[in-house]
Amino acid sequence: MRYLSTRGNAPAQSFCDILLGGLAPDGGLYLPESYPQITRAELDAWRSLSYAELAFAILSKFVDDIPPADLKAICDKTYTAAVYCNARPGDDAAEITPVHWLEPGRLGLLELSNGPTLAFKDMAMQLLGNLFEYVLEKRGEEINILGATSGDTGSAAEYAMRGKHGVRVFMLSPHGRMSAFQRAQMYSLQDANIYNIAVRGMFDEAQDIVKAVSNDHAFKAQYKIGAVNSINWGRVAAQIVYYFKGYFAATKSNDEQVAFCVPSGNFGNICAGHIARMMGLPVAKLILATNENDVLDEFFRTGVYRPRGTAETHTTSSPSMDISKASNFERFVFDLVGRDGAKVRELWAKVDAGTSFDISATPFFAKLSEFGFVSGRNDHAGRLATIRLAWEKYRTMIDTHTADGLKVALEQAPAGVPTLVLETALPAKFEETIREALNRAPERPAKLEGIEALPQRVEVMDPDVAAVKAFIVAHVGH
Repeated sequence: MRYLSTRGNAPAQSFCDILLGGLAPDGGLYLPESYPQITRAELDAWRSLSYAELAFAILSKFVDDIPPADLKAICDKTYTAAVYCNARPGDDAAEITPVHWLEPGRLGLLELSNGPTLAFKDMAMQLLGNLFEYVLEKRGEEINILGATSGDTGSAAEYAMRGKHGVRVFMLSPHGRMSAFQRAQMYSLQDANIYNIAVRGMFDEAQDIVKAVSNDHAFKAQYKIGAVNSINWGRVAAQIVYYFKGYFAATKSNDEQVAFCVPSGNFGNICAGHIARMMGLPVAKLILATNENDVLDEFFRTGVYRPRGTAETHTTSSPSMDISKASNFERFVFDLVGRDGAKVRELWAKVDAGTSFDISATPFFAKLSEFGFVSGRNDHAGRLATIRLAWEKYRTMIDTHTADGLKVALEQAPAGVPTLVLETALPAKFEETIREALNRAPERPAKLEGIEALPQRVEVMDPDVAAVKAFIVAHVGH
């Protein structure tokens, strides 16, 4: 399996090469040269597999430069009940991603937040940490990971990479714009290989710095810069697994279909669902839910992709989706335009210049329906109302991002098929808004009680590429 850049001007590479590299040299994102097609026999065989076994079966379709026995060992090490032990009371933690039914057989939550940082990012990041360590050890190399987070990616990456041999993490986050719990999860880590940088600005500015550093090829090579953001194909590949697992949990046979509703800011999570559908998973609809930062909802409704600047990006109570430039969206557009790298370059020249593009008058807009997408948005009042609804009607407490998903699912769910809302995080991560909605605090795992009071270690700086580069140079080797 070889991997191509969405912009068409980079050589094809292997899985392990792109795992460590992040962005392609031409500024694009890597995708497999073709999506493996899953047969009915494979679907039938996979239905009874454990999560670790299913991960190995699916990842084997994308990875041919790690020996199968080693890849299986990595999957077995990653996906254990001991790592993913935070399932809701009454749900089966051994399933790793159990379905919590709100309306049995019709509407459920696909639990993805049972990992160590209580967010869905753990599902892929724990695997990525083990893959990084394996590949670096085999090659005798080190890597300096540079990432940006709007809330959950940072802590998931740091918990996955802490103490890993040959790995340092430099994680950018928007200063003062995450929940107190999210900040504490990241900034309280004292591991010598973890560095937190709080950027005075929005997530998009932090993400732009990561892209700028990655596009400085000389600096990237000299300081061995890698990525764990969802621009890293390894994360997207790992996320494909839970769409299959959720499908098997929600159906009795492979003749049935399922709809998935996905809260989305950066398009990484739902991009994995798109790829699962392209592989042959029977997906009726992919329902995309945004918050007030509705760039993606606007595109699927109108055909206009209009990234916003900092001044137009709202600070919301679902802060992990306070994103106005959806990095992974380029992967979907590559498929939408028939995998034409020149067309992607043309469209993203406008995006990179700070303007929009409009496909509403092109054949591509008509093709959108062929990919199964519908979309909707939520706001703070709707968020509070949905959290109350989930608690009062279903006796289930949900976080703010999952509430965005549930609200849009209730509006857009197709009739006659089960709809699974992808849980984004546990409500403990957003205590302030849960208190506002329900006048009560969410429960949290005992090991995370009082985390906000721990000493924190973070460097605050302006959104300046040169300053971030200087920080990395000063700390590499320390």
